[in-house]
Order: sequence, then C-alpha cells, then structure tokens
Amino acid sequence: MTDRLDRIDRNILAALSREGRMSMPELATRVGLSKTPVQARVKRLEKDGYIRGYAAVIDRERMGEGHVAFVQVKLSDTRSIALDAFNRAVAEVAEIEQCHMIAASFDYLLKVRTKDIAAYRRVLGERISALPHVAQTSTFVAMETVKDR
Repeated sequence: MTDRLDRIDRNILAALSREGRMSMPELATRVGLSKTPVQARVKRLEKDGYIRGYAAVIDRERMGEGHVAFVQVKLSDTRSIALDAFNRAVAEVAEIEQCHMIAASFDYLLKVRTKDIAAYRRVLGERISALPHVAQTSTFVAMETVKDR
C-alpha cells in the first residue's frame, strides 16, 4: 500500500508529523505545491488511513505523569482467547500508555506512566498483575527520556 505514496506525499507526512497544526499554505510552500493540490493530498492521506489523526504534544511531567516504566509481561496462556482477554483488559488501564505484543522470551511490553514510583507500585500490584493470564512481570524504570517522537 505504501507504493501509492510519492515523494511529495512522504514530504507532507513528514512535515505534519513534526508540526500537525501547520497551515495549508505553509505546508504547500514546504512541499513545493500550491494550496489546493496539497489540501487534496492531505484529504486523500486521511481517507486512505496514512494520517490517523492529529494530537497535541503534552508535557507529561507537568501533568503529573513523569514516571515512566517499561514492563515485560509473560502470560500463563497464549491461546487466542487468552490474548484477546489480556488485550481488552489492557485497554481499560489508563496508566498503560502503550502495549506491544513481542516475539521474545516474554509476551508483551508495556509502557506505563504514573506520578512517581509509589504510584507505579500500586498500578503494578493492583492493576497490571491482576490482568487476565499474567504469570510474571519485570519492570525497567526509565531514568531519562532522550528521544520521544
């Protein structure tokens, strides 16, 4: 499906991923087209699912969510029904920012945001460990975010 993207489409996507609130005239100037064709391309990229939405970049530290932990989760059961139950339950835990199924010696990698280590400990003990089929967890605490795109 990506073969439908030309150089200009890719430039539009790159520009909008850095600055989603850019005006159409400014975007047009950056990619070397006039406003009308750029608008048409952006609408097509949205319709085709290349652009899934627009979001503000939030300062998580100021929001009281500066503590980041990565959690390896090993499940006791990896049949489809168990994976589906885990996936549905993860979606209900607000502190879990990201959840990735991993091909490794564990099954999932979670990115968890909380206020501090004490709040994380509560989330781990009361919410993550209680998710369906969780057999084991290992936590890695981020000391500093070097790049967050």
